[in-house]
Amino acid sequence: MRSFIFTVFVLGLLHSILAQNDRPEVSTGLSQSIIVADGNLTEEEWKSAGSISDFLTVVPEQGGIPTGTTNVKILASEKFIVFGIECRDNDPSGIINFSKLRDTDLSNEDYIKIIIDPFLDGQSGYIFSVNPNGARYDALVSNRGESENKEWDGIWEAGARIHDLGWTAEVKIPIQSINFKQGLKEWGFNVERNIQRNQEIIRWANVRRDQWFTQTSRAGLITDLPDFNYGLGLNVRPSVIGKINSEAGEPTTFDFDPALTVNQRLGTNITATVTFNTDFAETEVDTRQTNLTRFPLFFPEKRAFFLEGSDIFEFGFGLSRDIVPFFSRRIGLLNGNQIPIITGGKVNGRAGRTSFGGVVMRTDRSVFPSNSGGEDLVVPASTMGVFRVKKNVLKESSFGFFGSFGDPQNRSDAYVAGADFTFQTTRFKGNKNFLVGAWGMYNDRVGLSGDKSAYGLKIDYPNDIWDVAFTYTHIGDGFDPSLGFVPRDGINKIVTGGTWGPRPKWKLVRQIRNQIFFTYIADLDWTWQTYRVFTAPLNWRFESGERFEFNIVPQGERIIEPFGIADDVTIPVGEYNFVRYRIEGDVAAKRRLNGRFTWWFGPFFDGNLNEYQTTINWNPTTILTFEFSGRRNIAELPFGDFNQTLVGLRVRFNATPDLQLNSFIQYDTDTQNFGVNSRIHWIFHPQGDFFIVYNSTSVYERPQDRFMRVNTQLLAKIRYNFRL
Repeated sequence: MRSFIFTVFVLGLLHSILAQNDRPEVSTGLSQSIIVADGNLTEEEWKSAGSISDFLTVVPEQGGIPTGTTNVKILASEKFIVFGIECRDNDPSGIINFSKLRDTDLSNEDYIKIIIDPFLDGQSGYIFSVNPNGARYDALVSNRGESENKEWDGIWEAGARIHDLGWTAEVKIPIQSINFKQGLKEWGFNVERNIQRNQEIIRWANVRRDQWFTQTSRAGLITDLPDFNYGLGLNVRPSVIGKINSEAGEPTTFDFDPALTVNQRLGTNITATVTFNTDFAETEVDTRQTNLTRFPLFFPEKRAFFLEGSDIFEFGFGLSRDIVPFFSRRIGLLNGNQIPIITGGKVNGRAGRTSFGGVVMRTDRSVFPSNSGGEDLVVPASTMGVFRVKKNVLKESSFGFFGSFGDPQNRSDAYVAGADFTFQTTRFKGNKNFLVGAWGMYNDRVGLSGDKSAYGLKIDYPNDIWDVAFTYTHIGDGFDPSLGFVPRDGINKIVTGGTWGPRPKWKLVRQIRNQIFFTYIADLDWTWQTYRVFTAPLNWRFESGERFEFNIVPQGERIIEPFGIADDVTIPVGEYNFVRYRIEGDVAAKRRLNGRFTWWFGPFFDGNLNEYQTTINWNPTTILTFEFSGRRNIAELPFGDFNQTLVGLRVRFNATPDLQLNSFIQYDTDTQNFGVNSRIHWIFHPQGDFFIVYNSTSVYERPQDRFMRVNTQLLAKIRYNFRL
């Protein structure tokens, strides 16, 4: 294995070094006036701006001629960079554009996506996307281009309009909204367009299916950039929040709280942020989940302070949820209870080819009444922090260090330290992706014992036709990072397998993805605990956008301690081997009524289990969207039967891209809770927004045979970002 890794490392390195720089270029035009991002492209400067129109298709044909021409122009001043885009379409009535919501998934609609790499390091970048309705999406390049961190929100403007020749858009990005390397006269840059009804994706640079659009090492270049001026680089964002809270059996209370967040640029590429009395009450509630395992579920971070710059803290090579070294939900949240955050600070940025970040937070002492009538839960005040340093090496690789300290419950001597190295290239064998990585961590805390280490290795060949990977993970039985997420410790885990995805020259089928992945989990003595063989003998993706998949999944569980899977149903100790099956189908997202249906069926722990899951999206107009999700589990086991139902409905009313009303309703039979989360979000200025949020929880009471209110909350929050 060591010889193999060394050989492929050397081969990949040679290809990376010898690869030619074939990056296309476009010159920036200079703007002396203020460009209004309304999508009209009427300013005089657009007539003389440099432009690009040599786009080619990535799919359905690599390097093909697009069905509609695209023209992109670029203007820049000392304060802004602006993109003007013309998307010709021979049938404007066929343009697919449902959304106006900020940060919605635009991949199912016509869109323009722009990526910039202001450090020209080929491993990072900013993503901006807009659809013909003017809906905006932004993200950070994540894991060196393998994914996007869509939770990042920047301050920028966009406008779009549909006309007889297609549609046009303008994207205006303030220099204060991004970090960049001072003195650079060229940035990495690429543009992608989706013509959804044709399932057609076109690009300016990196026109290859094997590479992702987000791999900035393959992007083109913007040249002739001006000397940017970010002013004092000071952002002061005060906010005021008022809450009315009503608990069943308790008097109604009113709270009025100010909060303040200040960030200061320390140069063009380093930002320091402090926050006081931080409140996240406007954040959307979590989507409920059912759990058929003996391990805790993962819920993603949604709070803006922790999401901004979160790409800095990525560790390893896109670790799965087996280990999340920095799980920011550990700060300010404990067992579903909110812990007040008194103050916090954050520094993130880059120096040369080194990126770094650090966060320190202070939480207040809290007391929570016991639900069972016992002693109250007392959570002491605590100080916690995390830091990350990563050095870019070679062309697309990196090594770095990670550490954290502190504990949400103020348990003493808590820390984590780790290091990682990833060799990655998009030029293996000329133009293929290849990755080899290794990482290791050690943690400690009063009360921990056993093996306190965790480490892993990954070899990955992720390409369009062949996608093959091998991953090994070791997690000690004493590895329990205070600020991390580790649902299962004391294991050795191997995951290996691949996908063969040929693209047959058939009229109706675009790609067939034949898959087999083997997962084996053993304890620290290599006694097996879990195995799973995921196979997809049938996974067809059609030219229309529909998809059909059939899976056969042999699996086994060695249960060494009984665990409750549902009320009054416990899986006893024993070895269980069974085969599960899945049928799944997608209705193309380009349709006004679309969705997915999934049916898992077959044996389950010496019994049978049917899992029905569905998502249905209906877009009757561009301002109204309905999203229904449902899950139904019906189990017949020798240890007891159970039924579980979970349903959710989102109703989105999007008057404009800057004014939305969203309601999210959820109910599940396990807790008998009926929850409502309604939010009005008005972006009254690119630097300011206003929220009205209504939350209500009710529980179904059997004797009364009706829902009884548990709590209700109404809040209003206004914030504005003053830039100097």
